[in-house]
Amino acid sequence: MIRPMVVQDISRVSEIEKTVFTSAWSAGDFTYELTENPFGHYFVDEIDGAVEGYIGLWILFDQAQITTLGTTLNHRRQGIARRLMEYGLRHAFQSGAERISLEVRVGNIAAITLYESFGFQRKGIRKDYYQDNHEDAHLMVLERNQAWKN
Repeated sequence: MIRPMVVQDISRVSEIEKTVFTSAWSAGDFTYELTENPFGHYFVDEIDGAVEGYIGLWILFDQAQITTLGTTLNHRRQGIARRLMEYGLRHAFQSGAERISLEVRVGNIAAITLYESFGFQRKGIRKDYYQDNHEDAHLMVLERNQAWKN
């Protein structure tokens, strides 16, 4: 069940974040996003009472940015990321976004494939984007009028 993230979820989300990303957000980062950032929109996917995935977006006027998306390692390839993306994209478009962007490691083929299945297009490269290993990132963009039909 997808629902808005609450402060009580931060410990679990931070735990997942550390297993998914080498440059993980801290619990403080998530706390700021939930309690201070008026543009932040965060959701979790809860399965059998446990948070197993999450997505974050910034929505500012007609622009949205997917800031983070993660699932537990033992729940990969079970459709959680796809459900969260669908939910997040619908939320952004219903909130007035006309364009949604994200950055993804150039080597993360699984994520790139997922994003392209929703209609995201590679628009550029951000050189040395990731601090941990200086890997480049694809800048990917989804225009409302090019979004997947679901």
